[in-house]
Parts: sequence; structure tokens; C-alpha cells
Amino acid sequence: MSTGPGLGRPDRADESPDEQPSGLGGSGADEGAQAPSAGGTQGVPGPGTTPSGHAMWSNTTSGTAENVGYVPTNAGAHPPGPRKGPNQGESELVREALKDAKVSRETAVNALKAMSGRREREWPRPDRCRVITIANQKGGVGKTTSSVNLAASLAMHGAQVLVVDLDPQGNASTALGVEHHAEVPSIYDVLIEDMALADIVVKAPEIPNLYCAPATLNLAGAEIELVSKVARESRLRRALDAYETEKFDYVLIDCPPSLGLLTVNALVGGDELLIPIQCEYYALEGLGQLIRTVDLVKAHLNQKLKVSTILLTMYDARTRLAAQVAEDVRNHFGNVVLNTVIPRSVRVSEAPSYGQSVMTYDPGSSGALAYSEAASEMAHGGAVQ
Repeated sequence: MSTGPGLGRPDRADESPDEQPSGLGGSGADEGAQAPSAGGTQGVPGPGTTPSGHAMWSNTTSGTAENVGYVPTNAGAHPPGPRKGPNQGESELVREALKDAKVSRETAVNALKAMSGRREREWPRPDRCRVITIANQKGGVGKTTSSVNLAASLAMHGAQVLVVDLDPQGNASTALGVEHHAEVPSIYDVLIEDMALADIVVKAPEIPNLYCAPATLNLAGAEIELVSKVARESRLRRALDAYETEKFDYVLIDCPPSLGLLTVNALVGGDELLIPIQCEYYALEGLGQLIRTVDLVKAHLNQKLKVSTILLTMYDARTRLAAQVAEDVRNHFGNVVLNTVIPRSVRVSEAPSYGQSVMTYDPGSSGALAYSEAASEMAHGGAVQ
């Protein structure tokens, strides 16, 4: 392509187009799709190019760049904004990450149709209410995200679901679009003031069949206030026993990132334990401590508690570490590990800022499809043999 006057470098307008370095509007505008640098010597960025590692984002297969539709300013790049087309929510890396998981590999268009069809069919409902505690003292492994999106997916397929937000940050309440400011009756009042659970449970506005027991910042002081309470470890269990939990199919308890009294209350209150594990080494370090705590709770406070489900989250196929962690977890825990893995997904992170789960925010995204399949496994009795 030849560069006309005024499209190259103004200070070198007397030179032929071939002698001018390609910048914005230069020859690199068409060649950027084939070469990582937009001008200058090969491998050395020319004027107007993006820093190293970003020049090829306009053509990357990264799930992050593809899903968000964000492309840094570059010659020949598309304008920012959601990208349309069959690759929305689907990329080579996502397909690689999920090749061994029970997640649809169809394009987003077909996936949306499939989800719409599946949504019309109800999943099997349990014979009795399943009270599932979602815990891991490691922060940032996807406890709240998993609680909200699994609950939303189950509710969208006909189940009656209650989410108990036991985290003082109240992130699950935020994601479900439920008010949780200081004046709102919350799980704090249940644990400390002996308020009935029925007085604080509210309906989630976005999804039918989904309810929430919200958390407020008052819960931050509950750890200290519980110390002097009678039967401090079993106050949540007593509240659940006094509540009509049988009208629900699932009660999911979202825990704080600690092994304090709030988490112990959740372990005593639940019959099953779901452990989300981020596919990184740090997430494995504290897992032994969590299992020891579970054993102590089983021995002294709740004999019915069992580790029923392990969910691998934030799987990044670009790293060998993720595959190694997933393999180690499967080898150690066996069939309680769900076949479905949850990939890293920007849509999952964006959804709470709109007061939604990813199931309603972007049902065709890789994260929504993965959580739907994980919830399906849970509804059909756990990991597929």
C-alpha cells in the first residue's frame, strides 16, 4: 500500500512513502495483522505502536481480550466495545481450558440457543433440602462468585434456592441485587440478636425462585461478639432448624475468607461442603488446614458434614501450573471433583457491578456456560463417574 501526502510523518513529507516509517495511517495499518510490530525494524516497535506484548491484541485468541472486546489503540484495530459474531464468549484458549470439562464448545450463538432450550427443562430436584457450605479460608478463590452463580443457575432450572451471605463484605448480597446497608435486618441479627431467619430472608429481584439472607458490615464484629454467646458454634444451625428450610431445594452458605467462628458456624450448619479451589499453588497451601478443621467439626460438632463437591476455578490454560494443580486435586480427592472447570472470565467479574449474576448478565459467556454445567452436575448427584 502506498502512503499519500499527509498520511505518514509530516516532518518527512519530502521522502517517498516507502522511506517513511509506518505509524498511524502508515503502511503498518494493513500489515499489522501479519507482523507484531507496526513499523521500524522487525521486532522493534515503531512510532505509534503499543508496548511490547500488546501489539497483537487486535488479533489475539485470548479469552480476556476477545470476550471484553477491548483492543488497545493500534493501527487497523477495531474500536472499543462489545464484539459481535460467533466468537463472542468463545476462544481457542477457552476451548483448550475446557477440553476435558463438560462445557459446550459451540459458538456463543448456538450456546445461547442451547441454554434457552435447557432452561425450559427442570433439573431433578433433591428429595430433601441440601444445605451446602461453600468455604475456603484462602481469599479470592471464587467462593462468593461460585455461590451466586451456582444458586442462580439452579434457580433458573426450577429449584428453590436460598443463599445465606455469611461474609461481612456482603458481596453475595450485592451480586444478587439485594440491599444490605446497616439498617437492613441481616444474618448478624440472626446470629447475635436471635432474630428469626424468616424475618431477614428477601427475594432476589433478578431471578425467580432465588432468595437471600443478606449480610451487613455489622457482621464484621460478630466474630468477637460470638465469643461470649452460648452455643456459639451452632447458632446458625439452630436458626436453620427453626426455619422452614424444606420449602427450599438448596441452601448455599457463602463463607468469609477465614476459619473463624463465622466459618465454623457455616460448617456446623451445613450437611455438605463445597470447596472452590483456584488452579494456583497458593490455593493448595491452606487446603490441608481446611480439611483438618472439617475433621474437627465432624468429630465434635457436626457428624453429618462431608466434603461432597470440589470445584476448580479460575483455570488458565496458558499456564502448565493450572493443569498440574487440577491433576493433583483430581488425584487426591477423586470423584468429588466436578468434571467442569471454571475458566477465567471477565464477564464473571463484571456482572456484580450491575447487581447481577453472570447467568443473567451474559448467559452466552464461557463463565456462564461453565457454571451452568457445574450446577447441572450438582443437581444430577455430583461428579459424573
